[in-house]
Amino acid sequence: MRRFIGLVFLATSLSLVAQDQNGTWQPDLTRQQTYTSHRASSSDPTGANADARRVEPGSSLTVLDTDGPGNISHLWFTISSDEPYHLKRIVLRIYWDGEATPSVEAPIGDFFGLGLGDYYSWQSELLSVGSENSLNSFFPMPFQKHAKVTISNEGKQPIGSLYYNIDYQTDSHPLPVGTLYFHAQYRQAQPNHGWTNNWTSNGDPLVDDKRNLNGEDNYVWMQAKGSGQFVGVTMSVLQNQDGWWGEGDDMFFVDDDTTPAISGTGSEDYFLGAWDFGGKPFSYQLYGAPVVGPELAGSRSSVYRFHLDAPIPFRRSFKATIEHGNANHRSDNYYSVAYWYQAEPHAPFPPLPPAEQRLPVVQQVGGPGNANAISNPAGTPAKPAPEPATPPR
Repeated sequence: MRRFIGLVFLATSLSLVAQDQNGTWQPDLTRQQTYTSHRASSSDPTGANADARRVEPGSSLTVLDTDGPGNISHLWFTISSDEPYHLKRIVLRIYWDGEATPSVEAPIGDFFGLGLGDYYSWQSELLSVGSENSLNSFFPMPFQKHAKVTISNEGKQPIGSLYYNIDYQTDSHPLPVGTLYFHAQYRQAQPNHGWTNNWTSNGDPLVDDKRNLNGEDNYVWMQAKGSGQFVGVTMSVLQNQDGWWGEGDDMFFVDDDTTPAISGTGSEDYFLGAWDFGGKPFSYQLYGAPVVGPELAGSRSSVYRFHLDAPIPFRRSFKATIEHGNANHRSDNYYSVAYWYQAEPHAPFPPLPPAEQRLPVVQQVGGPGNANAISNPAGTPAKPAPEPATPPR
């Protein structure tokens, strides 16, 4: 009987653990919620219809400043600005519990997956851009003491109209012990520095036979100290060279590993497509390539992946990377935002590049097609290009 009771207890415990690990992040709609709902918005405080805010160049606007315990469940922005590439010039920052440096810092377009500085509609479980130019985030963002969200205009022209709605909840109960905080970090390489430009195709033995077992010179999506878990990345690519940009493998380094704990088979494979994406854009709940350009210098692409099925945990440190071409032979431009949760405090972020340096511009790096590449002038939209891709080797 004791053995039977023990087995029943063990089975019940494992079942509860499994439910906890596999539970969804949305509230249970069948249970009464005990939080109090709030919204911080740009609505006209007089009750009239002037529901937007103007943000002058060089100034910042605090769009949320509230005490906890609480959770931000939804961010919504739409922007009217005449300045080209304003999505790259406007910066979103989020601070938790009175910290001096933000846990979220990214150009607002990049945060919402628009790393090329142009609007296009796409949809995922956590981020989406709807009609017309509406930016949405559904990342859960808990905080114990305080939350502050700011928008900074680092451009040269005013934001004529900034509309926003931030939905959040407060509760009288403290956050559960061990609750992790949301983080998002922008990085870019304009350009990546390929180790050679003396090649004519990705299949050249010079580059195809090159080995990279330790991630040396990989493009870094993010690097963290402490404990937490990696949940995903959005990335945009401006090609400086002809050919398929995505021969590089993803590599993840967990807890001070000198070799990757997880490594992949190619960039389109990590973003859960295949065969150069077939030259066609696609967008699903956890992965996609909403913009797929032709395999030519000057072409633009955007990709994303979220690990909601199994976030990658770390206890002491973590580094998420990807090669730029096989063993880093290519010199394309990458712009990315990585998303993760971790215990505070977080390690310092790299300095955000100045606004003008964030604008996507073709770089003269040599290699196939580079001499003929012409940078898109400011404001020229990057559109999905579903031309057939060159069949892979």
